[in-house]
Amino acid sequence: MKSEQIKEITEKATEQLVAALQQGRSEALTAYLKAIGRFHRYSLHNVLLIAMQKPNASHVAGFRTWNELGRFVKKGEKGIMILAPIVRRKAENSDDDENESSGIAGFRAAYVFDVSQTDGQDLPQIGTVHGDPLEYSDGLRKFAAAQNIAIEYSQDIAPARGTSYGGRIALLPGQSPAEEFSTLVHELAHELLHRGDRRATTSRRIRETEAEATAFVVCNAIGLETGSAAADYIQIWNGDKETLTVSLTYVQKAASQMLVALTDS
Repeated sequence: MKSEQIKEITEKATEQLVAALQQGRSEALTAYLKAIGRFHRYSLHNVLLIAMQKPNASHVAGFRTWNELGRFVKKGEKGIMILAPIVRRKAENSDDDENESSGIAGFRAAYVFDVSQTDGQDLPQIGTVHGDPLEYSDGLRKFAAAQNIAIEYSQDIAPARGTSYGGRIALLPGQSPAEEFSTLVHELAHELLHRGDRRATTSRRIRETEAEATAFVVCNAIGLETGSAAADYIQIWNGDKETLTVSLTYVQKAASQMLVALTDS
């Protein structure tokens, strides 16, 4: 594929992505954010307790919360113990002139369950990539090897689908071929664009926008169905049309490097 063709494909794809970002959140993203908001952020102690009892846990919630989300804990499942605060409310009519606020009197054992321990309605998800990357998957791995970037699989990175470490990329096992291809492109973009001096001068929002936009361009170019996946992901990181527009040069650079390797191999 000639450089002029790659430039045209890249420009067309980024225009589509800009248009999607201008439209705002998709219905899938809105539902996803609403559902994900039901999951609490746990303290370090509780994160360690959860990890000790169920290392592969991804989304945990109490019995009642799962019911509210249309899911039910499977019969015989053992709860994951965490520590919940006991809140003691102080009397409003105290002898002091100023009302005292409530305080934590201690902690009690509480139990939560991972999504894998439940059945019921599927949790809302953001857009996903569909299709078959065919021989392009092997080509992408060869490109990574040529850049001296090692690729490995790790369940420990869940719920992330991929992680870039600088010279090494970890992928979550069990993804569909299309999702794994998209994830690998995303992480390779981080390796190409965000492992040098630019890392110190860019925000997480900019880096994630650039990586996901690169994935959108490359996936789009080889014929994968991207739907709202890229726009959804970028908006999760509060990226928008302006963020993407400023980064277009870098997105085109990373996408071109990969597409040249994929189409000339």
